[in-house]
Amino acid sequence: MLGLACTIAKEHPARNFAEATGGESLERVFWKEMQAGNWTEIERTLASNYMGMTPAGSLDRAATLEQYRQWKLADFAIGDLKTEMNGPTFVVTYTITLNGTAAGQPLPSAPQHMMTVWQQQKKGWMVIAHSVAQP
Repeated sequence: MLGLACTIAKEHPARNFAEATGGESLERVFWKEMQAGNWTEIERTLASNYMGMTPAGSLDRAATLEQYRQWKLADFAIGDLKTEMNGPTFVVTYTITLNGTAAGQPLPSAPQHMMTVWQQQKKGWMVIAHSVAQP
């Protein structure tokens, strides 16, 4: 009798964008880079034609980066994450709770609804659109 055993290795969370394999891992790495203040990586992932939408209005790439650089993100929690893939594009929706400051003022503590559109380009996965809605 021949016995076979399989060891199932648990998938490790991506530590950087190069290790990210799907919409969820891209999003989690993005927020880890935000928390670390790694602006070079954040800049690299925002496409040149990036557009964002917040409760205050629309933001282009430059305005978004300017806003993000004012953040000091102590912690975050992502929940209710859903991802859809269509060709070279991931659409990721989720709720996020942020703990930190922006320009010295507390970030909203209530969960926020987010949607990010990631697109595979020659440079790798890029964010082409992002929206934030507060419940």
